[in-house]
Amino acid sequence: MTRQLCSSRAIRSPSTYSRTCDCKFTSNVRQVKRVFSRKKTRQTIDEGGWLHTGDVGEWTSNGSLRIIDRTKHIFKLSQGEYIAPERLEDGYIRSRWIEQLFVDGISTEATVVAIVVPDEEYVRSNFSKANANISFEELCKDEKLKEIIFTDLKRLAKDYKYKHYETISNIYVHPEPFSQENGLITSTLKTRRTAVRQYFQDIIHSLYEIPDQIKKPMNVEQQSKL
Repeated sequence: MTRQLCSSRAIRSPSTYSRTCDCKFTSNVRQVKRVFSRKKTRQTIDEGGWLHTGDVGEWTSNGSLRIIDRTKHIFKLSQGEYIAPERLEDGYIRSRWIEQLFVDGISTEATVVAIVVPDEEYVRSNFSKANANISFEELCKDEKLKEIIFTDLKRLAKDYKYKHYETISNIYVHPEPFSQENGLITSTLKTRRTAVRQYFQDIIHSLYEIPDQIKKPMNVEQQSKL
């Protein structure tokens, strides 16, 4: 794929994310049969013959186009910044403490928050308070565990050079994994973002209502004592 095949449109201010684009393509291939309705076709293929894929991509340093999210997942914060949540999740999910993660935000706030499902096996092996007599649900309510996870997310935000508004400002630690049974992931294990947002709607709003809910990040020495 070459740059000439992609017409790009910045979804953030040019000074910050000029290499991010709304992917659309054109070629010599012509549509033989109308698969969708006329309305759907017009939404997918514009008057100039460009096919809108619905993806958000960014150019890498070697000139390749990397898909980072879907346009329908993008949301805007109060200061006008656009957030591609799956791009952030790809970095934050690298925390050993986390099994699943959902990054979200609301238009009246300036930061993002997250729903976190910890890795139970890792928690029970590395969190000093974990023992066979304590349920995982109770462990997830522990403020020290929450603080450890939050500190690790802060570290990852720094490692991946996330902007200040992309740095998670608060988290909710949830004991139950997202699954097909509870309707929060698809059969291909993709997050049903609308369903998750609706399911945790009140919690997401509450994460913004409690300032300084989480203490300052701990250093390595402090974590080793827990």
